[in-house]
Amino acid sequence: MPGLAAVVPLLGSASALSAQTAPQPQRPAVFAQCAACHSVQPGKHLFGPSLAGVAGRRAGSLPGYAYSPALKTAGLTWNAATLDRWLTAPRKVVPGTAMPFAGIPDRAQRKAVVDYLLTLK
Repeated sequence: MPGLAAVVPLLGSASALSAQTAPQPQRPAVFAQCAACHSVQPGKHLFGPSLAGVAGRRAGSLPGYAYSPALKTAGLTWNAATLDRWLTAPRKVVPGTAMPFAGIPDRAQRKAVVDYLLTLK
């Protein structure tokens, strides 16, 4: 019977392997319209800012991205409710925003995007 010293390294490598192979959140198909302008990689901005870690972040506050004055002063913090409102009609939520996106009218599709955004780290 192997001693504890022989088993511990195996347990450690198994947990490291499972952490590396943990499934990523399922990206909804409708998110393709978001991905045209937004990255989900931390610090990688495209036409729009990175959406990594968006949950709990104050709107217009991510360093390294030039937000519109309207979004910087909107006073929003991104959570399920504010993301849902925003993705319904961004220009109604923040008049003067530079985001050229009409919104996602379908409630189920919008919820899928919000749920996905809330998982991004």
